[in-house]
Amino acid sequence: MIRTPHLRSLLAGAALAFAASPALALDGADLMAKLNATYAAGGISIGYSNLSVDGSTVTLDGAELKAGSQTPAKIGTVTMEGVEEDGSGGYTIETVSFEDINVTDKGATVSARDLSLTGVTVPANATGGTLDSLLMYETASTGPISVSKDGKELFSMSGMEANVTRTDGDAGLEFDATFSDLKADMTQVEDPKARDTLQKLGISSLEGTVSMAGSWELADGRISVDEYAFDFKDIGRLNLALEISGYTLDFVKGMQEAIKAAESNPNKEEANAAMGMSMMGLVQQLTFNSASISFEDASITKRLLDFAGAEQGVTGEQMAQSLKGLVPIMIAQLNMPELQNQIAAAVNTYLDDPKNLTISAEPENPVPFPMIMGAAMGAPNTIPQVLGVKVTANDEM
Repeated sequence: MIRTPHLRSLLAGAALAFAASPALALDGADLMAKLNATYAAGGISIGYSNLSVDGSTVTLDGAELKAGSQTPAKIGTVTMEGVEEDGSGGYTIETVSFEDINVTDKGATVSARDLSLTGVTVPANATGGTLDSLLMYETASTGPISVSKDGKELFSMSGMEANVTRTDGDAGLEFDATFSDLKADMTQVEDPKARDTLQKLGISSLEGTVSMAGSWELADGRISVDEYAFDFKDIGRLNLALEISGYTLDFVKGMQEAIKAAESNPNKEEANAAMGMSMMGLVQQLTFNSASISFEDASITKRLLDFAGAEQGVTGEQMAQSLKGLVPIMIAQLNMPELQNQIAAAVNTYLDDPKNLTISAEPENPVPFPMIMGAAMGAPNTIPQVLGVKVTANDEM
């Protein structure tokens, strides 16, 4: 019979041995092997000069991103915190932090701070054909970013944040991104003519935001970009939207394989031709659902009319009236009577009171891309009817 003191000593020793067992230590090399396996399909890999593991933290020194035969992009130190095996052979990472960027080349300096990813999942099998086989993150963000030349700041933004969320039952993804407080100094534009035009338009700087939001459904490969907006002070808001189907995981895999094959082919002319053919074949799998482009004016239209009128020796209002007469003549050659009438009516409405202008395409039923390509080659004037194109102005937003 083992006495109690001896039993306690044995249990304590076993616990220490268990905790110190190399089999339970985080395998940083395996993590990187599986991380690189997810990038391999696109012909990309992550290299490093040193890898160290401290508990649940993995640090890469001298990290660089390699893409085919291109010169590797230096990343520097990468710190991965809260790294854990997920039980299936993959890994989860709470936070990935990147070294601040401060690079100067030919008088131009690019700086970026606080670059990070959170909620990263590294798959055990990158070829599984499900969401679990994709390298994923929940949030990607940066702090301030700026570009300067000869001591003058040309561009800056306060930060960027992108989010990716799995939908119920892993049926797909929802995503959004925001680039905040963008500023560009337009007085530093090098082309004298362009700089003079901007000055006459009263545009010494651009200030605004860029935002995007959408979703992806795996079953039918339906990808919807509901918003891709460029919103600038005293200019306006330009928004693009698109929805297509057929963008499945198989489609993504085919695209990655085409890119990888092109990267590995030393004959670039041959590689580009082969990739073009591959992409042409892949596009056949896609279906067009809808698209739109809209612009909400924030005073730029009147300034453009005043500027164009001054160039012709007339007022902005006279320039607007002139355009009303010219537009029907310019679009008559399109041989699309219904659309021509829509364009003329929308232009007249917009020029009388610039609020917003929208071009949309919403066919009654989804249109396969091969049908669109056939119409473009055989009867291009039928495309607006095939896609259900409409042009409107001053809609209620």
